[in-house]
Amino acid sequence: MSTRMLIDARHPEETRVAVIHGNRVEEFDYESVAKRQLKGNIYLAKVTRVEPSLQACFVDYGGNRHGFLAFSEIHPDYYQIPAEDRDALMAEVAREAASDALDNEKTRKKQKSAANSDAEDEADQGDDADDASDVEQISGEDDYEDDGRRRAHVLRRHYKIQEVIKRRQILLIQVVKEERGTKGAALTTYLSLAGRYCVLMPNSQNGGGISRKIANSADRKKLKDVMSSLQVPEGMGCIIRTAGLNRTKVEIKRDFDYLVRL
Repeated sequence: MSTRMLIDARHPEETRVAVIHGNRVEEFDYESVAKRQLKGNIYLAKVTRVEPSLQACFVDYGGNRHGFLAFSEIHPDYYQIPAEDRDALMAEVAREAASDALDNEKTRKKQKSAANSDAEDEADQGDDADDASDVEQISGEDDYEDDGRRRAHVLRRHYKIQEVIKRRQILLIQVVKEERGTKGAALTTYLSLAGRYCVLMPNSQNGGGISRKIANSADRKKLKDVMSSLQVPEGMGCIIRTAGLNRTKVEIKRDFDYLVRL
């Protein structure tokens, strides 16, 4: 099925965009002159209230209402703890990341071996074996996983939010969900800067990866080679988007360099 992007800009007061896959709406967004767009914006914010019962805090970033920031969305760099304790925590996160990466690699090899075995069995029986490679491609996990978020439990089992985040503390936040009804915007301190072909995470714990939507093994291998040529600074992460699939290494690197400067 084909994927199409439909843009309705007939009315100057509002522009609407929908991504259609076949007959299904995959994404929908709009911009209105009557409403200021918040999602994706980055602000300096001040903590106004810490809620131990919610393990979250509310921050003033200049919106109509105070935003909601969950403990799992707060980067350890903002924890009010001694530097040596923070270093020990990050070392523990790194150890778990290495262990998980090894386990994921073993899982991928087992899946590939099983798929190849099924393909051989089907070939011996005279059946079409193309489905085996499709299973391998679809079941493959995304190479990028944000260690900071995914391993937030590592940090939360050591501390509670009221122990490490203080009122009036200054944070750099990004809006991930717009204000809705009486609820304030949902926020994160794990920033994402989206370019044409890449997404840069300036405070990620992982080097990077390939978009999960790219399932073809040959395409993923090609983009992995491109990713390995990018000099991702330590402490940052980068994802190559689906839009980068048919782009050259030079085009992707130019987009990546722009995001790093940004």
